Amino acid sequence: MTPDAFPGPLFTDLYELTMAAGYFQRQLQASATFSLFIRPHPKRGYFVSAGLEAVLDALDRFRFSTEEIDWLARTGRFKTDFLDYLAALTFTGNVMAMPEGEIFFPNEPLLEISAPLIEAQLLETYLINTMGVASMLATKAARCVYATAGRPIVDFSLRRTQGSHAGMVVARSSYIAGFNGTSNVLAGKQWDIPISGTMAHSFVTAFESEIDAFEAYADLFPESSIFLIDTYDTLQGARNAARVGRRMQAKGLALQGVRLDSGDMVDLSRRVRRILDEAGLPEVKIFASSGFDEYVLSHLIENGARIDAFGVGTRMGVSADAPYLDMVYKMVRLGNRDVRKQSEGKVTLAGEKQVFRRRSPDGRFRGDIIGLRDDVPPDGATAALLAPVMEKGRRLGALPPLSEIRDRFADRFARLDDQFKRLENPGEYPVAVSRRLAEIQKKC
Repeated sequence: MTPDAFPGPLFTDLYELTMAAGYFQRQLQASATFSLFIRPHPKRGYFVSAGLEAVLDALDRFRFSTEEIDWLARTGRFKTDFLDYLAALTFTGNVMAMPEGEIFFPNEPLLEISAPLIEAQLLETYLINTMGVASMLATKAARCVYATAGRPIVDFSLRRTQGSHAGMVVARSSYIAGFNGTSNVLAGKQWDIPISGTMAHSFVTAFESEIDAFEAYADLFPESSIFLIDTYDTLQGARNAARVGRRMQAKGLALQGVRLDSGDMVDLSRRVRRILDEAGLPEVKIFASSGFDEYVLSHLIENGARIDAFGVGTRMGVSADAPYLDMVYKMVRLGNRDVRKQSEGKVTLAGEKQVFRRRSPDGRFRGDIIGLRDDVPPDGATAALLAPVMEKGRRLGALPPLSEIRDRFADRFARLDDQFKRLENPGEYPVAVSRRLAEIQKKC
Protein backbone atom coordinates (compact mmCIF):
# COMPACT_ATOMS: atom_id res chain seq x y z
CA MET A 1 0.00 0.00 0.00
CA THR A 2 1.36 3.43 -0.93
CA PRO A 3 1.39 6.08 1.81
CA ASP A 4 -1.53 7.98 0.25
CA ALA A 5 -3.57 4.92 -0.75
CA PHE A 6 -7.36 5.04 -0.54
CA PRO A 7 -8.41 3.57 2.84
CA GLY A 8 -11.63 2.18 1.38
CA PRO A 9 -15.29 3.21 1.08
CA LEU A 10 -15.89 2.88 4.82
CA PHE A 11 -13.79 6.03 5.18
CA THR A 12 -16.98 8.04 5.30
CA ASP A 13 -19.50 9.57 7.67
CA LEU A 14 -22.35 7.31 8.66
CA TYR A 15 -24.97 9.61 7.21
CA GLU A 16 -23.55 9.09 3.72
CA LEU A 17 -24.47 5.41 4.02
CA THR A 18 -27.86 6.04 5.63
CA MET A 19 -28.72 8.53 2.87
CA ALA A 20 -27.58 6.02 0.28
CA ALA A 21 -29.82 3.41 1.86
CA GLY A 22 -32.70 5.86 1.65
CA TYR A 23 -32.02 6.56 -2.02
CA PHE A 24 -31.87 2.83 -2.68
CA GLN A 25 -35.12 2.16 -0.82
CA ARG A 26 -36.92 4.85 -2.83
CA GLN A 27 -35.19 3.87 -6.08
CA LEU A 28 -33.59 7.29 -6.53
CA GLN A 29 -30.99 6.30 -9.09
CA ALA A 30 -30.95 9.35 -11.38
CA SER A 31 -27.62 10.87 -12.32
CA ALA A 32 -26.56 13.61 -9.92
CA THR A 33 -23.91 16.28 -10.16
CA PHE A 34 -22.13 17.47 -7.03
CA SER A 35 -19.82 20.47 -6.89
CA LEU A 36 -16.78 20.75 -4.59
CA PHE A 37 -15.80 24.30 -3.63
CA ILE A 38 -14.50 26.50 -0.82
CA ARG A 39 -16.44 29.25 0.88
CA PRO A 40 -14.71 32.63 1.42
CA HIS A 41 -11.92 32.72 3.99
CA PRO A 42 -10.88 35.95 5.75
CA LYS A 43 -7.16 35.11 5.76
CA ARG A 44 -6.73 33.83 2.23
CA GLY A 45 -6.80 35.78 -1.03
CA TYR A 46 -6.36 32.69 -3.19
CA PHE A 47 -6.17 28.91 -2.94
CA VAL A 48 -3.94 26.29 -4.58
CA SER A 49 -5.49 23.14 -5.99
CA ALA A 50 -4.00 19.89 -4.69
CA GLY A 51 -5.12 16.35 -3.95
CA LEU A 52 -6.59 15.32 -7.31
CA GLU A 53 -4.16 12.44 -7.85
CA ALA A 54 -5.25 10.77 -4.60
CA VAL A 55 -8.92 11.31 -5.48
CA LEU A 56 -8.63 9.67 -8.88
CA ASP A 57 -6.75 6.76 -7.32
CA ALA A 58 -9.63 6.37 -4.85
CA LEU A 59 -12.24 6.40 -7.60
CA ASP A 60 -10.29 3.70 -9.46
CA ARG A 61 -10.33 1.55 -6.30
CA PHE A 62 -13.82 2.37 -5.06
CA ARG A 63 -15.42 -0.93 -4.11
CA PHE A 64 -16.55 -2.61 -0.91
CA SER A 65 -14.71 -5.75 0.16
CA THR A 66 -16.50 -8.82 1.45
CA GLU A 67 -15.12 -8.07 4.91
CA GLU A 68 -16.52 -4.52 4.81
CA ILE A 69 -19.96 -5.71 3.69
CA ASP A 70 -19.97 -8.33 6.45
CA TRP A 71 -19.10 -5.69 9.03
CA LEU A 72 -21.88 -3.40 7.82
CA ALA A 73 -24.28 -6.31 8.10
CA ARG A 74 -23.23 -6.88 11.71
CA THR A 75 -24.09 -3.28 12.61
CA GLY A 76 -27.73 -4.22 12.06
CA ARG A 77 -28.45 -0.89 10.35
CA PHE A 78 -28.82 -1.94 6.74
CA LYS A 79 -31.05 -4.32 4.79
CA THR A 80 -29.62 -7.24 2.87
CA ASP A 81 -30.70 -6.01 -0.56
CA PHE A 82 -28.92 -2.68 -0.01
CA LEU A 83 -25.75 -4.46 1.14
CA ASP A 84 -25.91 -6.67 -1.94
CA TYR A 85 -26.09 -3.49 -4.01
CA LEU A 86 -23.04 -2.05 -2.26
CA ALA A 87 -21.13 -5.29 -2.75
CA ALA A 88 -21.32 -4.83 -6.52
CA LEU A 89 -20.78 -1.04 -6.52
CA THR A 90 -17.94 0.65 -8.42
CA PHE A 91 -17.56 4.22 -9.56
CA THR A 92 -19.06 4.68 -13.04
CA GLY A 93 -19.34 8.45 -13.22
CA ASN A 94 -17.66 11.43 -14.85
CA VAL A 95 -15.29 13.90 -13.22
CA MET A 96 -14.51 17.47 -14.24
CA ALA A 97 -11.66 19.02 -12.28
CA MET A 98 -9.12 21.81 -12.09
CA PRO A 99 -5.60 20.47 -12.47
CA GLU A 100 -3.35 20.36 -9.43
CA GLY A 101 -1.23 23.47 -9.09
CA GLU A 102 -3.99 25.73 -10.43
CA ILE A 103 -4.96 28.82 -8.46
CA PHE A 104 -8.63 29.15 -7.62
CA PHE A 105 -10.93 31.32 -5.56
CA PRO A 106 -13.97 31.02 -3.25
CA ASN A 107 -17.16 29.54 -4.67
CA GLU A 108 -15.44 28.27 -7.80
CA PRO A 109 -15.93 24.53 -8.33
CA LEU A 110 -12.61 22.79 -7.84
CA LEU A 111 -14.19 19.56 -9.00
CA GLU A 112 -17.61 18.35 -10.19
CA ILE A 113 -18.71 14.73 -10.16
CA SER A 114 -21.63 13.42 -12.21
CA ALA A 115 -22.67 9.87 -11.37
CA PRO A 116 -25.67 7.83 -10.22
CA LEU A 117 -26.88 9.50 -7.04
CA ILE A 118 -25.64 6.87 -4.57
CA GLU A 119 -22.16 6.78 -6.10
CA ALA A 120 -21.82 10.55 -6.04
CA GLN A 121 -23.17 10.84 -2.48
CA LEU A 122 -20.84 8.25 -0.96
CA LEU A 123 -17.77 10.19 -2.11
CA GLU A 124 -18.50 13.36 -0.13
CA THR A 125 -16.46 12.74 3.00
CA TYR A 126 -13.37 11.46 1.21
CA LEU A 127 -13.35 14.28 -1.31
CA ILE A 128 -13.65 17.05 1.27
CA ASN A 129 -11.09 15.40 3.54
CA THR A 130 -8.55 14.74 0.80
CA MET A 131 -8.73 17.83 -1.38
CA GLY A 132 -9.49 20.11 1.55
CA VAL A 133 -6.34 19.20 3.45
CA ALA A 134 -4.07 19.09 0.41
CA SER A 135 -5.31 22.44 -0.92
CA MET A 136 -5.13 24.02 2.53
CA LEU A 137 -1.50 22.96 2.93
CA ALA A 138 -0.50 23.92 -0.61
CA THR A 139 -1.99 27.36 -0.03
CA LYS A 140 -0.19 27.79 3.29
CA ALA A 141 3.08 26.68 1.69
CA ALA A 142 2.62 29.10 -1.21
CA ARG A 143 2.31 31.95 1.27
CA CYS A 144 5.56 30.86 2.92
CA VAL A 145 7.35 30.71 -0.42
CA TYR A 146 6.10 34.20 -1.25
CA ALA A 147 7.35 35.51 2.09
CA THR A 148 10.91 34.25 1.52
CA ALA A 149 11.29 36.51 -1.54
CA GLY A 150 13.15 33.88 -3.57
CA ARG A 151 15.27 32.28 -0.85
CA PRO A 152 15.30 28.45 -0.66
CA ILE A 153 12.79 26.88 1.72
CA VAL A 154 12.47 23.28 2.93
CA ASP A 155 9.65 21.38 4.64
CA PHE A 156 10.74 20.38 8.16
CA SER A 157 7.24 19.64 9.47
CA LEU A 158 7.07 15.84 9.55
CA ARG A 159 7.48 15.28 13.29
CA ARG A 160 4.68 17.76 14.10
CA THR A 161 2.04 16.93 11.49
CA GLN A 162 -1.16 15.26 12.60
CA GLY A 163 -0.13 11.73 11.73
CA SER A 164 1.97 10.03 9.11
CA HIS A 165 -0.51 10.52 6.28
CA ALA A 166 -0.64 14.26 6.94
CA GLY A 167 3.15 14.35 6.81
CA MET A 168 3.07 12.88 3.32
CA VAL A 169 0.42 15.35 2.16
CA VAL A 170 2.45 18.27 3.52
CA ALA A 171 5.59 17.20 1.69
CA ARG A 172 3.78 16.79 -1.63
CA SER A 173 1.61 19.91 -1.33
CA SER A 174 4.47 22.16 -0.22
CA TYR A 175 6.62 20.94 -3.12
CA ILE A 176 3.83 21.82 -5.54
CA ALA A 177 3.76 25.30 -4.02
CA GLY A 178 7.46 25.92 -4.55
CA PHE A 179 9.32 24.44 -1.58
CA ASN A 180 12.77 23.25 -2.57
CA GLY A 181 12.67 19.99 -0.67
CA THR A 182 11.57 18.10 2.41
CA SER A 183 13.08 16.32 5.40
CA ASN A 184 10.56 13.51 4.76
CA VAL A 185 12.58 10.63 3.35
CA LEU A 186 9.56 8.54 2.33
CA ALA A 187 8.11 11.46 0.37
CA GLY A 188 11.47 11.80 -1.36
CA LYS A 189 11.31 8.16 -2.39
CA GLN A 190 7.68 8.22 -3.50
CA TRP A 191 7.62 11.49 -5.45
CA ASP A 192 11.29 12.20 -6.15
CA ILE A 193 11.21 15.32 -3.98
CA PRO A 194 14.72 16.47 -2.98
CA ILE A 195 15.45 15.50 0.62
CA SER A 196 17.27 17.78 3.00
CA GLY A 197 18.46 17.72 6.60
CA THR A 198 21.31 18.58 8.92
CA MET A 199 21.70 17.34 12.49
CA ALA A 200 19.88 17.58 15.83
CA HIS A 201 21.17 18.89 19.13
CA SER A 202 21.42 15.29 20.34
CA PHE A 203 24.17 14.67 17.79
CA VAL A 204 26.19 17.56 19.19
CA THR A 205 25.70 16.55 22.82
CA ALA A 206 26.66 12.94 22.04
CA PHE A 207 30.28 14.08 21.64
CA GLU A 208 32.74 15.40 24.21
CA SER A 209 32.86 18.75 22.50
CA GLU A 210 31.02 20.71 19.82
CA ILE A 211 34.08 20.69 17.59
CA ASP A 212 34.31 16.90 17.89
CA ALA A 213 30.69 16.64 16.70
CA PHE A 214 31.30 18.96 13.75
CA GLU A 215 34.45 17.12 12.71
CA ALA A 216 32.72 13.75 12.92
CA TYR A 217 29.90 14.98 10.71
CA ALA A 218 32.32 16.57 8.24
CA ASP A 219 34.28 13.31 7.99
CA LEU A 220 31.12 11.38 7.18
CA PHE A 221 29.41 13.95 4.91
CA PRO A 222 32.23 16.05 3.43
CA GLU A 223 30.13 17.22 0.49
CA SER A 224 27.01 18.23 2.40
CA SER A 225 27.94 19.33 5.90
CA ILE A 226 25.71 21.85 7.66
CA PHE A 227 26.46 22.35 11.36
CA LEU A 228 23.84 23.17 13.98
CA ILE A 229 25.52 25.90 16.04
CA ASP A 230 23.11 26.84 18.85
CA THR A 231 23.36 23.81 21.16
CA TYR A 232 25.44 25.74 23.71
CA ASP A 233 26.44 29.29 22.77
CA THR A 234 25.47 30.30 19.24
CA LEU A 235 28.35 32.68 18.56
CA GLN A 236 30.93 30.25 19.94
CA GLY A 237 29.23 27.59 17.86
CA ALA A 238 29.78 29.77 14.80
CA ARG A 239 33.47 30.14 15.69
CA ASN A 240 33.80 26.38 16.15
CA ALA A 241 32.08 25.79 12.82
CA ALA A 242 34.47 28.25 11.19
CA ARG A 243 37.48 26.38 12.64
CA VAL A 244 36.24 23.09 11.20
CA GLY A 245 35.30 24.85 7.97
CA ARG A 246 38.83 26.14 7.54
CA ARG A 247 40.23 22.64 8.15
CA MET A 248 37.88 21.33 5.45
CA GLN A 249 38.98 24.14 3.17
CA ALA A 250 42.60 23.09 3.61
CA LYS A 251 41.64 19.60 2.40
CA GLY A 252 39.92 20.96 -0.69
CA LEU A 253 36.47 20.52 0.81
CA ALA A 254 33.78 23.10 1.50
CA LEU A 255 31.51 23.53 4.49
CA GLN A 256 28.03 24.03 3.07
CA GLY A 257 26.44 25.93 5.91
CA VAL A 258 25.52 26.49 9.54
CA ARG A 259 22.04 26.38 11.03
CA LEU A 260 20.39 28.60 13.60
CA ASP A 261 17.48 27.13 15.54
CA SER A 262 16.83 29.61 18.37
CA GLY A 263 17.29 33.15 19.58
CA ASP A 264 17.02 36.55 17.91
CA MET A 265 17.42 35.46 14.31
CA VAL A 266 17.98 38.94 12.93
CA ASP A 267 20.79 39.83 15.34
CA LEU A 268 22.36 36.36 15.47
CA SER A 269 22.37 35.88 11.71
CA ARG A 270 24.20 39.19 11.24
CA ARG A 271 26.80 38.35 13.86
CA VAL A 272 27.27 34.80 12.57
CA ARG A 273 27.68 36.16 9.03
CA ARG A 274 30.44 38.44 10.29
CA ILE A 275 32.23 35.55 12.04
CA LEU A 276 32.14 33.41 8.91
CA ASP A 277 33.25 36.22 6.63
CA GLU A 278 36.15 37.18 8.90
CA ALA A 279 37.22 33.52 8.92
CA GLY A 280 37.48 33.60 5.14
CA LEU A 281 34.29 31.57 4.62
CA PRO A 282 31.94 33.97 2.80
CA GLU A 283 30.50 31.12 0.73
CA VAL A 284 29.17 29.27 3.80
CA LYS A 285 25.41 29.70 3.94
CA ILE A 286 23.33 30.47 7.00
CA PHE A 287 20.24 28.28 7.35
CA ALA A 288 17.57 28.89 9.95
CA SER A 289 14.62 27.05 11.47
CA SER A 290 12.49 27.74 14.54
CA GLY A 291 8.72 27.91 14.41
CA PHE A 292 8.63 29.79 11.11
CA ASP A 293 5.59 30.61 9.03
CA GLU A 294 4.92 33.28 6.41
CA TYR A 295 4.52 36.01 9.02
CA VAL A 296 7.82 35.25 10.77
CA LEU A 297 9.64 34.81 7.48
CA SER A 298 8.39 38.16 6.23
CA HIS A 299 9.44 39.85 9.48
CA LEU A 300 12.95 38.39 9.31
CA ILE A 301 13.53 39.46 5.73
CA GLU A 302 12.06 42.92 6.20
CA ASN A 303 14.34 43.47 9.19
CA GLY A 304 17.50 42.48 7.37
CA ALA A 305 18.23 38.98 8.67
CA ARG A 306 21.30 37.49 6.97
CA ILE A 307 19.64 34.13 6.37
CA ASP A 308 20.18 32.32 3.09
CA ALA A 309 17.62 29.51 3.40
CA PHE A 310 14.85 28.37 5.72
CA GLY A 311 13.52 25.17 7.23
CA VAL A 312 9.81 25.59 7.92
CA GLY A 313 8.02 23.14 10.17
CA THR A 314 5.10 23.05 12.56
CA ARG A 315 3.19 26.19 11.67
CA MET A 316 3.27 25.42 7.97
CA GLY A 317 2.64 21.70 8.43
CA VAL A 318 -0.58 22.27 10.37
CA SER A 319 -1.51 25.57 8.65
CA ALA A 320 -1.57 27.11 12.10
CA ASP A 321 -3.29 30.41 11.27
CA ALA A 322 -5.98 28.72 9.17
CA PRO A 323 -6.10 25.04 10.19
CA TYR A 324 -9.14 24.18 8.08
CA LEU A 325 -10.90 25.36 4.94
CA ASP A 326 -14.67 25.55 4.66
CA MET A 327 -14.76 23.13 1.74
CA VAL A 328 -18.18 21.76 0.84
CA TYR A 329 -19.65 19.27 -1.61
CA LYS A 330 -23.16 20.14 -2.70
CA MET A 331 -25.63 18.67 -5.16
CA VAL A 332 -26.24 21.06 -8.04
CA ARG A 333 -28.25 18.91 -10.45
CA LEU A 334 -30.39 15.76 -10.18
CA GLY A 335 -31.68 14.16 -13.34
CA ASN A 336 -32.96 17.04 -15.47
CA ARG A 337 -33.47 19.39 -12.52
CA ASP A 338 -31.00 21.99 -11.29
CA VAL A 339 -30.96 22.20 -7.50
CA ARG A 340 -29.33 24.38 -4.87
CA LYS A 341 -29.15 24.98 -1.15
CA GLN A 342 -30.77 28.23 -0.03
CA SER A 343 -29.90 28.32 3.68
CA GLU A 344 -29.08 31.79 4.97
CA GLY A 345 -25.37 32.47 4.53
CA LYS A 346 -24.82 29.17 2.72
CA VAL A 347 -26.58 29.61 -0.61
CA THR A 348 -25.03 27.52 -3.38
CA LEU A 349 -24.99 27.83 -7.17
CA ALA A 350 -27.18 25.35 -9.03
CA GLY A 351 -26.21 23.82 -12.34
CA GLU A 352 -23.23 22.03 -13.90
CA LYS A 353 -20.51 24.63 -14.15
CA GLN A 354 -17.33 25.79 -15.78
CA VAL A 355 -14.85 28.44 -14.63
CA PHE A 356 -13.50 30.86 -17.21
CA ARG A 357 -10.38 32.94 -16.55
CA ARG A 358 -9.81 36.31 -18.17
CA ARG A 359 -6.26 37.53 -18.76
CA SER A 360 -4.75 40.82 -19.76
CA PRO A 361 -2.62 41.05 -22.94
CA ASP A 362 0.52 40.44 -20.86
CA GLY A 363 -1.00 37.25 -19.43
CA ARG A 364 -1.89 38.48 -15.94
CA PHE A 365 -5.14 37.34 -14.35
CA ARG A 366 -7.96 39.90 -14.65
CA GLY A 367 -10.86 37.97 -13.13
CA ASP A 368 -12.89 34.76 -13.32
CA ILE A 369 -16.42 34.00 -14.45
CA ILE A 370 -18.36 31.03 -13.12
CA GLY A 371 -20.67 29.90 -15.89
CA LEU A 372 -22.68 26.93 -17.03
CA ARG A 373 -20.65 24.06 -18.39
CA ASP A 374 -21.90 24.67 -21.93
CA ASP A 375 -21.47 28.47 -21.83
CA VAL A 376 -19.56 30.09 -24.65
CA PRO A 377 -16.33 31.48 -23.19
CA PRO A 378 -16.84 35.20 -22.53
CA ASP A 379 -14.75 37.84 -24.28
CA GLY A 380 -11.23 37.91 -22.93
CA ALA A 381 -11.47 34.44 -21.37
CA THR A 382 -8.35 32.52 -22.34
CA ALA A 383 -8.85 29.42 -20.26
CA ALA A 384 -11.62 27.07 -19.10
CA LEU A 385 -10.26 25.71 -15.85
CA LEU A 386 -12.34 22.54 -15.41
CA ALA A 387 -11.37 19.67 -17.69
CA PRO A 388 -12.69 16.09 -17.95
CA VAL A 389 -10.41 13.66 -16.10
CA MET A 390 -12.72 10.62 -15.86
CA GLU A 391 -15.57 9.36 -18.05
CA LYS A 392 -17.76 6.40 -17.20
CA GLY A 393 -15.46 5.54 -14.32
CA ARG A 394 -12.29 5.46 -16.41
CA ARG A 395 -9.39 7.89 -16.31
CA LEU A 396 -8.75 9.97 -19.39
CA GLY A 397 -5.02 9.55 -19.63
CA ALA A 398 -2.22 9.74 -17.11
CA LEU A 399 -1.83 12.61 -14.71
CA PRO A 400 1.22 14.86 -15.12
CA PRO A 401 4.35 14.30 -13.04
CA LEU A 402 4.80 16.32 -9.87
CA SER A 403 7.43 18.48 -11.55
CA GLU A 404 4.90 19.62 -14.16
CA ILE A 405 2.31 20.37 -11.46
CA ARG A 406 4.94 22.43 -9.65
CA ASP A 407 5.74 24.34 -12.85
CA ARG A 408 2.05 25.02 -13.41
CA PHE A 409 1.71 26.59 -10.00
CA ALA A 410 4.81 28.75 -10.52
CA ASP A 411 3.41 30.00 -13.82
CA ARG A 412 -0.05 30.76 -12.40
CA PHE A 413 1.31 32.43 -9.27
CA ALA A 414 3.48 34.74 -11.37
CA ARG A 415 0.33 35.89 -13.19
CA LEU A 416 -1.52 36.81 -9.99
CA ASP A 417 -1.30 40.42 -8.84
CA ASP A 418 0.51 41.05 -5.57
CA GLN A 419 -2.59 42.57 -3.95
CA PHE A 420 -4.11 39.10 -3.80
CA LYS A 421 -0.90 37.58 -2.39
CA ARG A 422 -0.68 39.93 0.59
CA LEU A 423 -0.26 38.10 3.87
CA GLU A 424 -2.57 40.53 5.66
CA ASN A 425 -5.83 41.87 4.23
CA PRO A 426 -5.45 40.47 0.71
CA GLY A 427 -7.49 42.00 -2.06
CA GLU A 428 -10.68 40.30 -3.21
CA TYR A 429 -10.12 38.73 -6.60
CA PRO A 430 -13.01 39.48 -8.99
CA VAL A 431 -15.21 36.43 -9.56
CA ALA A 432 -18.47 36.98 -11.43
CA VAL A 433 -21.39 34.74 -12.41
CA SER A 434 -22.40 34.44 -16.05
CA ARG A 435 -25.79 35.70 -17.17
CA ARG A 436 -27.04 32.21 -18.00
CA LEU A 437 -25.91 30.78 -14.67
CA ALA A 438 -27.59 33.67 -12.86
CA GLU A 439 -30.83 32.95 -14.69
CA ILE A 440 -30.71 29.32 -13.57
CA GLN A 441 -30.58 30.40 -9.94
CA LYS A 442 -33.86 32.29 -10.25
CA LYS A 443 -35.63 29.09 -11.28
CA CYS A 444 -34.46 26.96 -8.35
